[in-house]
Formats: sequence, structure tokens, C-alpha cells
Amino acid sequence: MQRLTYEIRHLSGIDDLELFNSIPYALNHEVADDLEQGRRRREWTWMALRDGTLLGRLALWSTADAAEPMQFDIFDVDESLPVDDQRRVGAALLEAAHAEVLGGIETLPEFARYLPADWREHPASLRGTELRMELLESTGARFVVERLRLEWREGAPIPEPDPRLSFRPFASDDELVELCTRVLSGTLDAHSIEELGTASPQAVARAQYDDEFATYTSPRDWWRVATDASGTAVGFVLPARNSYRHIIAYIAVLPEHRGNGYIDGILSEGTRVLAAAGAPLIRASTDVGNVPMAAAFARGGYDTFERLINLAWD
Repeated sequence: MQRLTYEIRHLSGIDDLELFNSIPYALNHEVADDLEQGRRRREWTWMALRDGTLLGRLALWSTADAAEPMQFDIFDVDESLPVDDQRRVGAALLEAAHAEVLGGIETLPEFARYLPADWREHPASLRGTELRMELLESTGARFVVERLRLEWREGAPIPEPDPRLSFRPFASDDELVELCTRVLSGTLDAHSIEELGTASPQAVARAQYDDEFATYTSPRDWWRVATDASGTAVGFVLPARNSYRHIIAYIAVLPEHRGNGYIDGILSEGTRVLAAAGAPLIRASTDVGNVPMAAAFARGGYDTFERLINLAWD
């Protein structure tokens, strides 16, 4: 049997976009703007080609001002190829990315795969996902978490406000970090649990503020602290807009106030803030294992439109 031959090269420019996107994927519609805005860079893209046909591709992502890639989120092979050839192409793409970029990074970016909400029910999606995970695990990656990707669309109902709750702005960034520190007690979030294995709650909360919350350019007065009748903070929500769309960036109830049903009112406030700002849709996510939060989003009018799988390297 003749061995499959191909070349691996970078995306050469905008003229290559149609070829690069010839394998369907949830992020294809964002690639052109990501390249233009600097969130993707041609030297962070690889294509396996044979006679002008795309056999596979790999790409990394970051914020526009980052020096190193922050996420590894495109990794595809042509599923019409024999499985052994799919493995060879995938392994060759991983080897090229490691040799040129990833091998020089101390902390490798996490792998993210966006999947249909019912991906396990479709043989092709199931096989393709298992093959990617097999290839990544062969390089030392390990499964971290599967997450629900959630969406509220304009016109969907917003639950009524909780009469027990009032809302105010954060007094300061320090108050936000302090509340984020407190909610890490008993967290069900897989990423937070991992981070708490090597850092203090204060350090984890400060890093999330510096690396994520502080980067949002949407108004800070969208952020809300939920208080009870005595004025005591019981939770908070961070409605925001990232580089793509409006989001619920973070939502939580403080440990001592969990179990009182406050989460529904806090989420409805976050949704209401973004709807009032003209958001046609709002995205959010939560771990599959965080059953209480997933149920709250469902009650709040959010539908699961995709799932996300994360793998990471130690």
C-alpha cells in the first residue's frame, strides 16, 4: 500500500482562508476576523496539504496583545481518510506545532474542542473526538473537563427579579477579588479545583481578575453585587462583552448563602443588564458536573447549544 504523502505549511494569507476552512468546524466563521485582529497569527497555523487538498489543520489562539498562544482550539483531519492516515496527519501536525512554537513555551496552552450538544449520539463526531483525544494524550495531554455552552436569545423570557435581593456596583476591584476568593470554597468548577491544587484561593482569584476580568472593555457598572435585606453580600454576577459577544463572565453565590435559591435572581439580573444594553444573544458556560449551575441556567432561559472539551498538559 502506498504511503500517504503531503506537505505541511502555514496559512500564507487571506487567499488561503477558503482552503483552511474547507473542513467544517464551529470556529470557522471567526478565523478571518481573528487573523485581522491579531488573535490568530499565520505562524500559529499549520495545514497538511496534498495536491491542493486540505488533509488536516491546526491553529492556536490568543488575545491580540499576548506574546504567546493562550489556547489550542483548531485541530482537524479529513475524516474521509483511512483511520491510520488520519492518525499520521494529526501526529505530523502536532509535531510541526511543537517543533516551531509549542516546544518553546513553558506552560502549554490548553486544548479546547467545540462540539455539538449531542456529539456522543453521532458516530462521526464521536469517532473524530476520540481520535483527537487519543493523539493529544499520546503527547502527554490529559482530560480536564467537559462544559456546557449556553445561550440566551433576544425574546426569550427573563425570570422576574427576586424580591429578597438588591444589587449594587462593586465598591472596588479589591472587593471583587475578595468575593472571588470566598466563592472558591466548595467550588464545583474543574479549572478552579485544579488551580487550587497549586495556589492559594487569593492567588487564584487575583490571577482570574488580572488575566480575564480586567481585560473586558465593557462597562464596569454592568457588574453587580447581590445583597440581602440587611445589605450583606450574598453573591455576584459579571455581565460583560468579550471580543466576540455579550457573556455572563462569572456568577456565584457565597458559600454561607448557598441553598437559598439566590442563584436564579442573580442570573436574571445579569441577563437583564445585558438585554437592556441591547444584547441580541448572551453566551455562558458551566461544567457538566456543576449540576446546580446548569439547572439555574436552564431555568433562566439559557439553552445548551454546544459542548466544550478541555485537555491540558502538566
